[in-house]
Amino acid sequence: MNEKAQGRAIRVRALAVGDRIDTLGLERPDTFSTAPLAFRVGANGRVAVYRFGVVVLAGLTAEEETEILASLKSRVSHQSDAATDEDTIAINVGGGDDKVSSGVVNVQKFGDERFIVIADTLAKSVGLTRNERSVNAVFEAVEPLAADMASLGRTPSDRKAVLKLVGEAILLQHRLTARIAGYEKPRVVWDKPELERLYDRLTEEYEIEDRTETLEGKLEVVVENARLLAEVLDAGRAGRIELWITILIAMEVVLSLWGIAATFLDK
Repeated sequence: MNEKAQGRAIRVRALAVGDRIDTLGLERPDTFSTAPLAFRVGANGRVAVYRFGVVVLAGLTAEEETEILASLKSRVSHQSDAATDEDTIAINVGGGDDKVSSGVVNVQKFGDERFIVIADTLAKSVGLTRNERSVNAVFEAVEPLAADMASLGRTPSDRKAVLKLVGEAILLQHRLTARIAGYEKPRVVWDKPELERLYDRLTEEYEIEDRTETLEGKLEVVVENARLLAEVLDAGRAGRIELWITILIAMEVVLSLWGIAATFLDK
């Protein structure tokens, strides 16, 4: 495919379709990148598939998009509602240097390499949006439990719910750590230094680094708070057990004394 896309706008759409996409054996004759896996579709279309669960489509018709997404469905684990995690931008092709301003992206020409750079940023942004929502959901579950402890001065009564929350927080941490580890600079930027400027501007426009750092920090807080809740709950449970043991010992002593007293009185 040549780069004769001058003087027109190209629609680029990114969708989070699940937790992970198995790309093994997905290569096609029209594949032009393996990391990420990217291939051409039709006359002007391009697709990039990211293992952390995001698909980026550029220049495809609605029918082509539907066909591609359907073909990937069996490779997606823990499928999600893509409509809640997607982003679309228009790339203006031709007319000057590559630049990004207020959400508008202009490129000299639109070929395989620039598609990879743009798809990389869009995929990371959509992935971060999904991850931010997941962390916020766990955070919102932890907050009322902590608030009850602060206002009522007692531990949560539902130990099973707290342990479930701790498990969800730790599992989320493991999943997001693996996803974020995949947010590295695409190989094409290393191979083509002239694309560094476009990559940096897109990364800044979508606040990829800042959002990643914020997400990691918030995730640490969520996991730590969940663990503290579990520890407090266990400590309270241990305290209650000790209290019951003390009561039982006291009752045994009282019964023993009662038995001794009864024996003495019988005499």
